[in-house]
Amino acid sequence: MKKLINQILKFGVVGGIAFIIDYSVLFICTEFFGIYYLISSLISFSVSTVFNYIASIKWVFDVNQKKSQKKNFILFIVFSVIGLGLNQLIMWFGVDTLHIYYMLVKIGATAIVMVFNFITRKMFLE
Repeated sequence: MKKLINQILKFGVVGGIAFIIDYSVLFICTEFFGIYYLISSLISFSVSTVFNYIASIKWVFDVNQKKSQKKNFILFIVFSVIGLGLNQLIMWFGVDTLHIYYMLVKIGATAIVMVFNFITRKMFLE
């Protein structure tokens, strides 16, 4: 149980840093470069996912070394793409349907995708 709590705390730290990266890149791309918010969201999500992958493998999860690193990476990418789809769906629904400011919707989208990420990475990477 202590190991799981430690992992959750580490995942929270990594997730917090990834969120800052994601949120900052989203804002910069949209506000300073004038990129449509869904494209900015795709870019920011992708950048933060690369950071998250490296940090998760190095620091958070006890990656099963019996599985090939290629297979681990492919699983990570597959679940990240699903997470991206969830993120984009939530962003679109919140902004275009509910008319909520995109930066506020991003907070909720990130929370939902973070739970999905932890569960899938815990199940398939260890």
